Amino acid sequence: MSVWVDLQGQDSVVAQLRRAAQSSNPTHAWLLTGPPGSGRSNAALAFAAALVCEQEQLQARGCGICKACHTTMSGTNADVTFIATEKTTITIEEARELVRKAHDSPSSARWRVMIVGDADRMAERTTNVLLKAIEEPPPRTIWILCAPSPADVLVTIRSRCRTLTLRLPPVEDVAALLVRRDGIEPELALTAARAAQSHIGIARRLATDAGARERRDATVRLPLNLRDVSTAVMAAASLLELAQAEAASSNEERDAVEKAALLRSLGAPETGTLPPPMRSQVRALEEDQKRRAKRSVTDHLDRALTDLLSFYRDVLVLQLDTAGGSGVGQSPADLVNEPLRAMLTDFAARSRPETTLARMDSVNAVRRRLTTTNVAPLLALEAMAVSLL
Repeated sequence: MSVWVDLQGQDSVVAQLRRAAQSSNPTHAWLLTGPPGSGRSNAALAFAAALVCEQEQLQARGCGICKACHTTMSGTNADVTFIATEKTTITIEEARELVRKAHDSPSSARWRVMIVGDADRMAERTTNVLLKAIEEPPPRTIWILCAPSPADVLVTIRSRCRTLTLRLPPVEDVAALLVRRDGIEPELALTAARAAQSHIGIARRLATDAGARERRDATVRLPLNLRDVSTAVMAAASLLELAQAEAASSNEERDAVEKAALLRSLGAPETGTLPPPMRSQVRALEEDQKRRAKRSVTDHLDRALTDLLSFYRDVLVLQLDTAGGSGVGQSPADLVNEPLRAMLTDFAARSRPETTLARMDSVNAVRRRLTTTNVAPLLALEAMAVSLL
């Protein structure tokens, strides 16, 4: 199976990456951009696999069958380094380690590939550490940076990379992938893909986790319950609790697996008190997990606000369709939250498009504040909820 199989609706980008992988002298630095869910990291890994693929035939590179392809896609290929962060930023120490590795010769492949999955999560000082290595890379080293948009990367880095932009795949393509790859029932796959707004990872979670579907539904229905300041404050607290529950659901099993693996590797006793050296390593792991959990809550809160935006997006679609003369409720346009069409139609009839746009601006404003400042999440959400009245 080809390494490109999961890149739904990205034919143009895939074609360019295929040609580069088949070239004897590909561009040394790439910037893959696109909105969350467009498959930036998947594209970077697939490109890396094609670059190190063991197939001699140019057309077959990225076969998905050879050892190099398998190890690259699973994250264990010695010639492919992938860094992403589950903390707020990539540290300068991590960037320096990347530069050091970039100067190592490939151990068995034609190329050494360096992938920065969160290039937008580097401070300017950290990015400057990479600048020289990207500007004048060692022979046989290729850099692949991923970010939501070119503007999220310093212009000095951007100007030295070849930029390719991915788009969100069509809902039908995402649903087809879930059916083929994960065995999801077609109707559920389509509903999940639409609710996830074509974000493949989130669509899969919604399709396989009933709890995630329930939490999303509660988030989307939040505007229906806003009547006064009191209900707005309660809704803000509920929104934060839903994001925390989603983050806990995502991290709990992973944290337990990581801790068990560490204890096994340390040869820890099954019962009794751990020796001090082991306790310090377990404590370090738990601190890392706490930092990851903090970012995870922020990320899930941002996703919850994106789901909330989908409510107002649907309302605006219905209102604009009414303004066009077809009448509320007669719109042929697909809604993200199709099961709520009747409630959305009623909500749309009780307000104007200008009001809906102002509410969407309020949601987007709090999204920016939560990701770029140290504002207390609950206070920011309360202010937003009141502005939605």
